[in-house]
Amino acid sequence: MTSTPVEVFDTTLRDGAQREGITYSVADKLAVARLLDSVGVTYIEGGWPGALPKDTEFFARARTELQLRHAVLVAFGATRKAGTRVEDDAQVRALLDSQAPVVCLVAKSDPRHVRDALRTTPEENRAMVADTVAFLVGHGRRVFVDCEHFFDGYAADPDHGVAVLQAAFDAGAEVGVLCDTNGGMLPSGIGRVVADVRARVTGQLGIHCQDDTGCAVANSLAAVEAGVTQVQGTANGYGERAGNANTFTLIGTLVTKMGLPVVPAECLPELTRVSHAIAELANLTPDDHQPFVGASAFAHKAGLHASAIKVSPELYNHLDPAVVGNDMRILVTEMAGRASVELKGRELGVDLTGQDAAVGRVVTAVKEREARGWSYEAADASFELLLRGELPDAPAPLFELESWRTTVEHRTDGQVVSEAVVKVGLPDGDGGTERVVAVGEGNGPVNALDNALRAALVGRWPQLADVALSDYKVRILGWTGGTSATTRVLVDTADKAGEWTTVGVHENVVEASWLALVDALTYAVVSR
Repeated sequence: MTSTPVEVFDTTLRDGAQREGITYSVADKLAVARLLDSVGVTYIEGGWPGALPKDTEFFARARTELQLRHAVLVAFGATRKAGTRVEDDAQVRALLDSQAPVVCLVAKSDPRHVRDALRTTPEENRAMVADTVAFLVGHGRRVFVDCEHFFDGYAADPDHGVAVLQAAFDAGAEVGVLCDTNGGMLPSGIGRVVADVRARVTGQLGIHCQDDTGCAVANSLAAVEAGVTQVQGTANGYGERAGNANTFTLIGTLVTKMGLPVVPAECLPELTRVSHAIAELANLTPDDHQPFVGASAFAHKAGLHASAIKVSPELYNHLDPAVVGNDMRILVTEMAGRASVELKGRELGVDLTGQDAAVGRVVTAVKEREARGWSYEAADASFELLLRGELPDAPAPLFELESWRTTVEHRTDGQVVSEAVVKVGLPDGDGGTERVVAVGEGNGPVNALDNALRAALVGRWPQLADVALSDYKVRILGWTGGTSATTRVLVDTADKAGEWTTVGVHENVVEASWLALVDALTYAVVSR
């Protein structure tokens, strides 16, 4: 590694936007840029003005709407075309018109691409790079050069790409970026090539890695160890094909494992929040298993792990999760032991001091239930009710069930309506019960049951008026054909303060749903 500080160059808005399924609006791009700035990246590549109208608009709006505290905005573009004067190239002119203080040019560094794609000579290719860099520098822009397909080209001709790099540096480029465009390199090869190139050129080197071998982050770190001082990545690893090096994994590793302060210290705890926020803007589900920032990055399932964590969390965490804005979670499953239950109780705010017998009963209940298809990994609310139910001050049931019934009616006008009737007994305070019958309609029997049960209970517990079912998931377990199977239902419920998840299991999908709904409303009363 060199003594020069390492910079993080994020290309979520340009290269990351090439991921299948991602389409950012200009407003989205501005929001993503603000989020990336909040984690302290050095550069944000905003897109290709002149080539894409949306990117041209982004840079125009950024001038008045984007106030960056940490990052510098970068415009991406190509060198002048072969046989064209740089002053006459419209796309080069668009880079100036964007008013971005930094321009990143893409250049061909593989002689085969020069010959077959550009259909020109190596000499003209180098002139295209030098002319464009000098023109932009002459107009007050800082310039980086992405050497596309550098490593593939280096294998074919070790001198061609180096000559392109040196031409860029001689013309005034600050950084020459070595690109593993096809993503086929391995860390050992990256380190060897970067070290060789570092000894042959005079300017600052960067690295841009695609993830086609699953090695983009490892390749980038190998390049840093070999002497590059700029690392390119994208939020959550978004990008074409298998994606790019993940900016958040790079930052987490460079700071916490390699001791390189690539972002301001106060920005590091923003990593998890920003990762999830950008996933929402991209309309993608966050990757729970992403390093550092994933919801499962510090989740522990095995009882052996929990026993050690109870003594010291550092024994099974490579890092304090709070450093990157994340948190440790204990998952209670059939693998759970007493330590898992005790830690989970602490996490949920349930005091288990002196409750050894209750903890033992919960461990046994979890193992028995999971053998029948129950799962508490994603249903903390149901587990909390199970846990509280074994304590001396266990909450009493909200009601006694007499019966419930659902019907689905297909009407002559084509409308399909579900109706549910719920009959329950509510405690009357004198040791007896008050019989309540309630009816609810809904979009399907589960929604109708939810509405009917809340209607039955809301007079006694008014807070249930603010509770609503927000998501519903069904999984068939152990299906062997026909209609006989066990069904597991997860219900997400929300009120003004937040959201919680409950679980129900039964051979009948509506009964499984009923069990999850009862837990959901019980939780809203006893634990909110």
